Amino acid sequence: MDFKSDMQARIQEIEAALQTYIPKQEAFPPVIFEAMGYSLFAGGKRLRPMMVLAACEAVGGKKEMAMPFACALEMIHTYSLIHDDLPAMDNDDYRRGRLTNHKVFGEGFAILAGDGLLNYAYECILKNALDYGANLEGHILAAREIAQRAGVGGMVAGQSIDLLSEHREPNEATLHYIHMHKTADLLTAPLLAAAYI
Repeated sequence: MDFKSDMQARIQEIEAALQTYIPKQEAFPPVIFEAMGYSLFAGGKRLRPMMVLAACEAVGGKKEMAMPFACALEMIHTYSLIHDDLPAMDNDDYRRGRLTNHKVFGEGFAILAGDGLLNYAYECILKNALDYGANLEGHILAAREIAQRAGVGGMVAGQSIDLLSEHREPNEATLHYIHMHKTADLLTAPLLAAAYI
């Protein structure tokens, strides 16, 4: 199988898994479910979940064990995009060729959709740790790695410096910091999490 076909097959597998991991509409007020799904299923490269699965396979792990982490990372990435598009942040009208979440559902529900995806990601991670309790320590280390790299020392820190740098002349050190934390931390987390689990 060539690389492009392999990527497409993995994307389809991830899409199918996301459909099973995301909460069903009857479990939530419909608008929250719709707002979460609107952004989560808006397409995209699914790079972070693919990295989890590939890294897990590379070190001899089982794809089934890694899939909840793969889906969780995509939920975290999607939450960050929803919040990043908000008027208080980048104030974007479009994402991936369609209206941003807040343009469709309003700012309040966009914030809640992002919050919902972030928290549900950790629900999936923790449930997986219980399902595969034989390596509970590895699962906890993987969860911590993701939380740290998505949190105030990682992606949130990068976004904070990005906000502080608006309307200022950028310098190399600031730009490097933003790239390392706002972007690279959520690209490093899948590899380390996969190794732990």
